[in-house]
Amino acid sequence: MDSPLVAAIEAGGTKFVCAVGTGPEDIEEARFPTTLPEETIARSIEFFNEAQERRGNVESIGIGTFGPADVDPKSPTFGHIKKTPKANWSGTDLASPIRESLGNVPLAFETDVNAAAWGERKWGAAESLNDLIYITVGTGIGGGAVSDGKIVHGTSHPEMGHLRVPRDKSIDPFDGCCPFHGDCLEGLASGTALKERWSEDPAKIPADHPAWELESSYLADAIINITLTLSPERFVLGGGVMDQDHLFPMIRERVTERLAGYIEVPDPEKFIVPPGLGPQAGVLGSLALAQDMLK
Repeated sequence: MDSPLVAAIEAGGTKFVCAVGTGPEDIEEARFPTTLPEETIARSIEFFNEAQERRGNVESIGIGTFGPADVDPKSPTFGHIKKTPKANWSGTDLASPIRESLGNVPLAFETDVNAAAWGERKWGAAESLNDLIYITVGTGIGGGAVSDGKIVHGTSHPEMGHLRVPRDKSIDPFDGCCPFHGDCLEGLASGTALKERWSEDPAKIPADHPAWELESSYLADAIINITLTLSPERFVLGGGVMDQDHLFPMIRERVTERLAGYIEVPDPEKFIVPPGLGPQAGVLGSLALAQDMLK
């Protein structure tokens, strides 16, 4: 049976990725900057209208969005962005206008990192695993979790980017850049934190710079905390900051060392890995969520 044609959006704080397709080998997408809500939503609808003229109507849509977001289908504000540092987006109803433009097709609405985790489980570096974590380290830090084959929810959704991690002020006097918590994980280890601490674009910081000792240390501590809490089978680390070949070995070494044999990680190179879907993890995860709405 052929896979259904579905729509997907990866709604990032910096850019939107809109797509239609049936899977990794059949996906048509458009990428554009995240501007004002009305403008960005209108541009998304325009893409879907044009794509449907060429390919026919989509049967469902999946949206993976920056947050915080209301992902509870029973909530009266399901599909809305909650209070967010992203200017002008707090309270925006992202889902309804897009869904209505597609004829009120079934809708899946998730965080972008939960969507990416789902995509990596279906088609990527964590294929078929039931317990995994996806962490993106970019302008901010976010984490998505799959436990026992299901995306993790609770009172809201995981906010792993705001974990508190140990900071030795004598080694790292930087107070952090998170507007809510200062020196949480995002405040210390995001791309924004790297740029503010070292006054340099993270992509241009050399491999032997002390920045990476701190970065790998903070990320290792976060991975240890999550490991001790959820016991995942694999961590997938994506985002622009992780485009550093030397970071993965540093993180693996620190995780193994600091777990101190209390929990054995059989093969660190398989426990902490880059995304199999690369920069398409989020949008393909949203596509997979859209397909799940039709089962």
